[in-house]
Amino acid sequence: MSPRSASVNEELRRRSRERLLQAAVELVSERGYDATTLGDIADRAGSARGLVSYYFPGKRQLVQSAVHRLMHRTLEEALEREPRTEDGRERMARAIDAILGLARDRPVLMRQHMAGILQAEGFMQCPEQRRLAELLRDTMARHGSPDVDSDYPMMRALLMGAVYAALVPGVPMPVPVLRAELFKRYRLDRELGLPPETAASGGRGDEDLSRFFATGAAPECDPRDQSK
Repeated sequence: MSPRSASVNEELRRRSRERLLQAAVELVSERGYDATTLGDIADRAGSARGLVSYYFPGKRQLVQSAVHRLMHRTLEEALEREPRTEDGRERMARAIDAILGLARDRPVLMRQHMAGILQAEGFMQCPEQRRLAELLRDTMARHGSPDVDSDYPMMRALLMGAVYAALVPGVPMPVPVLRAELFKRYRLDRELGLPPETAASGGRGDEDLSRFFATGAAPECDPRDQSK
């Protein structure tokens, strides 16, 4: 059999990276950051330990990328859910509810994520974070911002601050209160987005994360790559 084609190898690498991202989110949600090792993540993903280092410099970078993937896919899903809309106010409401919903439904994961940002390595740029930024910038623009370059960083800071406030151990602020403040700032009606009384709660959210990570069966080799 001839070697796999470059396109098949690229798809296999992509799927391996996706499985590592998904495994990181699952394990940190279950155990916390400190109790999760790179070996644990590799085992959950069905990957070799050395493959983790091939894609990510370390555990902190892997976990931040994984959480940013979950955030941008959650946001993307909220913005595009039915009924689809181009209304800037509705999209802003959906964005706020999506991010606050992660704080409500995945407190362990999001608390560890915020703690990591505040440590020495700080906020790390990665493809997942850039996609999240693109979606939030687009939301800001559709909402009618005359200066997205200035308004987007403020929106990001307010969302991060709200997530932090919702997760402070011992003195968390209720998500509905934080939502009301953000809605007031952006002049949004309470009925937009996903009002608190219609949102799920309970601290874990949907256990099946597979839709956020493009994993699946390994691609078949092209028959043309096989010797006769």
